[in-house]
Amino acid sequence: MKTVRILSYLLIALSVIASAGGLLLPNLYRDTEFYRMVWQNNDWVTLVLVVPALSIAIRRTDRGSRRAHLIWLGLLVYLFYNYAFYLFGAAFNWFFLLYVAIFALSVYALALGLWHLDTDTLSHWFEEKTPVRWIAAFLVAMALPLIIVEAGQCINFIFTGRPPASPSLIFALDLSFVVPNMMLGAVLLWRRQAWGYVLAALMLVKGVTYGAVLSFSATVIWFSDLPEKDTLLPFYLFVLCGSLVFSWLLLKNLKPVVL
Repeated sequence: MKTVRILSYLLIALSVIASAGGLLLPNLYRDTEFYRMVWQNNDWVTLVLVVPALSIAIRRTDRGSRRAHLIWLGLLVYLFYNYAFYLFGAAFNWFFLLYVAIFALSVYALALGLWHLDTDTLSHWFEEKTPVRWIAAFLVAMALPLIIVEAGQCINFIFTGRPPASPSLIFALDLSFVVPNMMLGAVLLWRRQAWGYVLAALMLVKGVTYGAVLSFSATVIWFSDLPEKDTLLPFYLFVLCGSLVFSWLLLKNLKPVVL
């Protein structure tokens, strides 16, 4: 994990620059006023929540914490998913190469981190009483609205020619990455297979962090003077609060490391 650790600390430094720059440089974001506010709200959560959490997770993993190890990998999922939006969705700006670096490094760090997991023994890390079926059901409950709403709008376009109101990048990332991993994680976790525990942990940590991004941003925009509002706040809060509860239920059933 030495390489993953080095990449993660580099990601911390680059994420601080990207998020602090987004907040302090008034002309960085060249998008509409609505999306400029979205990016800056996102920067606040990355800077205040994700960066400190990643630093703590790395240090606690070095002390032998299995919980911190899985949280660390989940935060790398957040960086990959989050900066995909900046890289492919934001209007071209001064930080484009920075977004490239964060996106690419998070992919490599996550791939190497997963490679080093001992999946032969990982399912034995968890207590038999772990409520795997409740956790799997929640993963499905998060994925189904995305399938119904986003895939439904894509299918509707085929028949009506009416494009979705949301940017296609959201649909692309959710339907190609988020939904498959949630559904696969739910099925494997239901069967108590090792990769089910891994995918559940990753997607729940991602649910907590990106749920916080979406909830915070929707709330700030709701109380702003902007005419555009994000009406999905109840769903974001469902993702945030549910992910907090079920990630706690999953991780609290990790067995202590026996030295």
